[in-house]
Amino acid sequence: MGRVIRAPLTWMVVAEVVVVVALVLVAWHAFAGATGPLSGPTVGFPSAEASPADTALPAAGVPAGGATFHGPFPGLNLGIEFWRGRMSSLNRDEAAFEALEWRVTHAVMAAAHDYLETVVLPAVRRAEGGAV
Repeated sequence: MGRVIRAPLTWMVVAEVVVVVALVLVAWHAFAGATGPLSGPTVGFPSAEASPADTALPAAGVPAGGATFHGPFPGLNLGIEFWRGRMSSLNRDEAAFEALEWRVTHAVMAAAHDYLETVVLPAVRRAEGGAV
């Protein structure tokens, strides 16, 4: 028993278990804090009742509040030209990224093939006793 306690491997395993338990506890605390009932600041808005004048609809053709509206409407832009421009830009960028991926893949494959032909196979042939 004393031999096991004096072995450095035992202390390394114990230290690793302590570190893992500490990390699990920190993660548990962070997760519980993020999903707890008081995870965010509570903002209380005063309750106000709307008057009948506030709930009435404006007359047709008259902008609400008497001002003209300048700018885009809130929400998703449904214009075909907007999305056509965005998608063509996205497709162009993705095609460039895909071409880059293929260049990197082929360069890595060529390097691996050259390494295999110039280093590994000659070493295997020498180890087997054959000619280089």
